[in-house]
This record gives sequence, structure tokens and C-alpha cells, in this order.
Amino acid sequence: MMVSPKFQPIKQEKISAKITEQIKTLINNGELKPGDALPPERELVKIFNVSRASLREALNTLAGMGFLEMSHKHRTVVKSLASGRITDPLHHLLKEDIQTVFELIEVRKAIESWSAFNAAQRATPDDIANLEKSLESMRVKIEQGISVVEDDANFHVAISEATHNKIQTHLMFSIYDILKESLGKYYENIKMQDVYEQHCKVVAAIKKRDSALASRRMHEHLDYVETSVKELAAPDRKHN
Repeated sequence: MMVSPKFQPIKQEKISAKITEQIKTLINNGELKPGDALPPERELVKIFNVSRASLREALNTLAGMGFLEMSHKHRTVVKSLASGRITDPLHHLLKEDIQTVFELIEVRKAIESWSAFNAAQRATPDDIANLEKSLESMRVKIEQGISVVEDDANFHVAISEATHNKIQTHLMFSIYDILKESLGKYYENIKMQDVYEQHCKVVAAIKKRDSALASRRMHEHLDYVETSVKELAAPDRKHN
């Protein structure tokens, strides 16, 4: 007697679900990083070969899940997976209490020393090229007297990207997003030439594949930042 094979029904997936899954996969494997902007809708429609309605349904689904958000420039960008419930109250604390800033710098020392250590082991040639590009941008802007607050944040995020640990990358993106707001006024008065030279030392250690040295250089750099901000914030602390 012939046994009937156990056929399985074919799932009829919506087009929007397939788009959603593809974008989620790109975020999950690190090809799309926090802050990355997606192409305009008209381009995505052509890339995916789908209708605008299906695309918008997928983007709205991803936004609802916390993967994407609309920026103030009406661009769709990848959202940090570490934002939201964790960072929102931290935003308020950093605005109200300078001591919270120093506590965050302490946490950065632990996290970023780890980043530098692992970047020295895992950084690809593209990662190193990205770090060197960041250094060059900072050098040029310092010479021209232009603010390098954004470049400083991008450098540290690039170090985390070189660890190829997506949780670390998303976490660092969120940390620097709130630090730019709380420390920006102090960073404008820090000796950025010193910061640039410290960044160069970190990159040099990463290029040498010396994990211990890279970790130490990063810790020394953040010690300098902590000391500088404490000196600059002293009048504010007395006032408070």
C-alpha cells in the first residue's frame, strides 16, 4: 500500500512582508547601520520592483517595530536598536545633572576600551580606511577652525563598527547621539588638537593589531576628555 506523502501548504507571503524581512536582514547583519539613510522611495520602488503601496506598508511596519524612523529631513533612516526606553530618560538626566555626564564617561571607558581592543583584532582594511578618513576630516577642520564635534562622534562610532558586533555599534550610536547634545558646549572648548593626536594613537595601535595598546590608548583618551570636561564644567557645578 502506497503511503501518501506529507505535502506542506505553500505560504502566500505579502510583498510587503518580503520587503520587511529583507531590510531587517540587512540591519541584522550590519550592512545597514544606525543612522544610515535608505534611498528615496522612488528608488526603492525600482530596486525592489514593487508598488509604492507595498513599499510604504513595509516601511511603516519597520518603523512600528523600531527599526526605522523618519528624520527631520524627511529621510527614512535606520534607528538604533538601543534607543527608546533606555535613552529617553537618560536624555533628561544629562540635561539636568552634570554628574550623570561623568558617570556616562566612566561607562564609555569600559565599553570603548573593549571596542578598541577588539577592533585591533577584527578591523578590515575598509574599517581602517574609514578610520583614517575620519582622522583626515578632523585634521582639516581643526586647521580651518571648524567644529569637529560631529567628527569626534563619528570616529568613536567607527571604532565600534570595526568590532563587527552589531549590538556594540547600535549602543555606541545611541550613546553618542545623546552625548553630542550634553557635551557639545564643552567640546567646543577642549583642545581638539590633543584629541586628534590621541585618536591617531588609537588608530596606529589598531593598525599594528596591538589590542592591549589600542585599549590603553582609548582609555587614556577618555581620561583626558573626562578631566577636560570637569575643568570646563566647574563654573556650572558651582553655580548649581
